Amino acid sequence: AGFIKSPLSQKRLTQDSVELYCEAIGNPIPEIQWWFEGNDPNETYAQLWDGARQDRVKINATYNLHSTSTISIANLTGDDSGMYECRASNDPDRNHLSKSPKVKWIRSQANVFVIERPEITTQVTESSGKLILSCNMSAPHPTITGHKWIHREKILEEDEKSGAFTSYTIDGKREEHSGVYECVFEANPQIRGQVNISVAPQVTAYKKSEHGNEGDTGVLTCKNPSFPAVTTWSWYKSGHGLLENASGRYIIKSSGNKTELRILKLDIEQDTGDYFCNGTNSYGTGDATVNLRVRSRLAALWPFLGIVAEVLVLVTIIFIYEKRRKPDEVPD
Repeated sequence: AGFIKSPLSQKRLTQDSVELYCEAIGNPIPEIQWWFEGNDPNETYAQLWDGARQDRVKINATYNLHSTSTISIANLTGDDSGMYECRASNDPDRNHLSKSPKVKWIRSQANVFVIERPEITTQVTESSGKLILSCNMSAPHPTITGHKWIHREKILEEDEKSGAFTSYTIDGKREEHSGVYECVFEANPQIRGQVNISVAPQVTAYKKSEHGNEGDTGVLTCKNPSFPAVTTWSWYKSGHGLLENASGRYIIKSSGNKTELRILKLDIEQDTGDYFCNGTNSYGTGDATVNLRVRSRLAALWPFLGIVAEVLVLVTIIFIYEKRRKPDEVPD
């Protein structure tokens, strides 16, 4: 057996996760095992298995044309620092309880250094129509070589400054720029903080006016583009009050920042009117209005009947005109 790829040493912060990869080749296909030795001088190597360390360790292995194995450890602590060893062997006696393997396990090692995560203090302040987002990292911390500000996976701003403080300024109101912003400190390892701009739901209707045919199913939709997500959605109808699923004709489906009201078997007299969607989160409530118009099933025929009537009138006019324009033929 021989290694194609070996695990690489890495630095991580507490509460982060780490992943090590190992790939071996041989004939027959070798088995791969993972072993660990901590930084304590009295600690010896111990084999790791899937589900170890209170289910924080996950091991995935495939044995096809060659052997591949990945070990991942979640929610890292200082005790996870140490030497991780990938072992591979294709000796038939490698796991025998009494026989020693003829060929020793080959080994590849990688160090994982888990560093205590520094505390990051975040703040959002408003001044003169601007929002100022800031992150301040407590000491001790690794050497910082730059900063980034990220929103929705898009880099908003970056620099190469070495300070433990960074800020980002947004022009506009809080309601227009709500969401999750990340401040990134470029270091080894990279350190991230999170700044939340939170507001009450800014509910909007997908369409302010909806149309439906009598007897069909009407669909009204509202959404909340702001942060945080809505925790409770409700629908009301003007002159009717709260609408509920239990009524039989109304079906309400809500998930996070979207809600949908379905009205079965639309009725012109009963269902025409204004509907209100209301969203609530920990910062307040917001609502929007949707106007529903219900048309008769015969409404689609009126344009066709109008065209037929126009054709008939036009033919009649042409016939009368031609009749008057030409004199009657004189018989022989």
